[in-house]
Amino acid sequence: MDVRVNGTVAKGFEPVAEAFAANFARLGERGAAVAVYRAGRRVVDLWAGTRDVDGGAGGAGGASGAGSAPWQRGTAQVVRSATKGVAATALLLLHQRGLLDLDAPVGAYWPEFKAAGKERVLVRDLLAHRAGVPVLDRPLTPAEAADPDLGAAAVAAQAPVWEPGTDHGYHAQTYSWLTGELVRRVSGRPVGEFIAAEIAAPAGADVWLGLPAGEQYRVGRVGRVTEPETSGALRVRPKRAVADAYAAPSSLTRRAFAAITPLPDENAPAYRAAALPASNGIATADGLARVYASLIGEVDGGTRLFTPETMELARAEASAGPDRVLVVGTRFGAGFMLHGPASPLLSPASFGHPGRGGALAFADPDSGIAFGYVTNGFRSGVTADPRAQALVRAVREALS
Repeated sequence: MDVRVNGTVAKGFEPVAEAFAANFARLGERGAAVAVYRAGRRVVDLWAGTRDVDGGAGGAGGASGAGSAPWQRGTAQVVRSATKGVAATALLLLHQRGLLDLDAPVGAYWPEFKAAGKERVLVRDLLAHRAGVPVLDRPLTPAEAADPDLGAAAVAAQAPVWEPGTDHGYHAQTYSWLTGELVRRVSGRPVGEFIAAEIAAPAGADVWLGLPAGEQYRVGRVGRVTEPETSGALRVRPKRAVADAYAAPSSLTRRAFAAITPLPDENAPAYRAAALPASNGIATADGLARVYASLIGEVDGGTRLFTPETMELARAEASAGPDRVLVVGTRFGAGFMLHGPASPLLSPASFGHPGRGGALAFADPDSGIAFGYVTNGFRSGVTADPRAQALVRAVREALS
């Protein structure tokens, strides 16, 4: 559909505006925003479409009579697994402050976690998806999953499905309780509170884990959208092995994503108020971009969260190769996805995290770029959404 694109781009970044408009015209985008920072200064700030994926009345906060309310500059959305990068930031900040040793066993901070053969799981294993607990033998209901005590107890009691530290596989849902409980044990604060105080506030970023009631009105309705019938160059079809892994009830792939069963209603205020670091962060595109900008330099001449040493740790390869959950080859640093075939970012220097079906956020230290993209229309892909990739290619073109 043709829409009016709002916002601004700095000179030279016009290709991003063109790609953003093309996402609506050719790729079925309903409502979205993209923000890009370079050397700590915003160079792209664009939004378009409707706040709600269905263009219906009201968002999660219960506003009525909005009709097809337009996306505003401050509109936020659920960003699914893009939240994982923010959770990783929390743990690396604790490490940076000398409070968390990445080479220590997780059980040194969380004694209950040592059960069922996990005594030797290191903190760096947890961050790099090498802990061996991507599944739960008894999945949690959405209400149970939202209880941090129940979630932590479930993952602490779970036996690993491979010897920890020897291989990697995406901890799609269990990453919530692994990271959230470790932040709580080390900092003494719930992970959502830590992120609000130590990441979002210093960076001036609209990013929440556990959405405050007063911000509900800003969040649009998300939902699944139909894949557009486009040319082969734009339409990505899953390989047979990947499709089979998602279809087989007993596969690690299916079980990892089903650690919460049934899937939560992502538009429910109760879900958005919960704090699940693997999946239910809420952010604006600008908020995500500001967080990543603060990891590689000063934002607007002020805040920098990561020291250069911590930044290098974030992007140093810790896991690579065939992923036992996602099946395809993946690369991880200390909690962040790295550039690779499964999740193409700007360059081999980039680190960040996609959100299943759409969102993407990353930093590229070599170019000084920080990128955030959010959408209300989720697709079937996990790590390389065509709309996000079109925008990344446009940023690359602008830099060239």
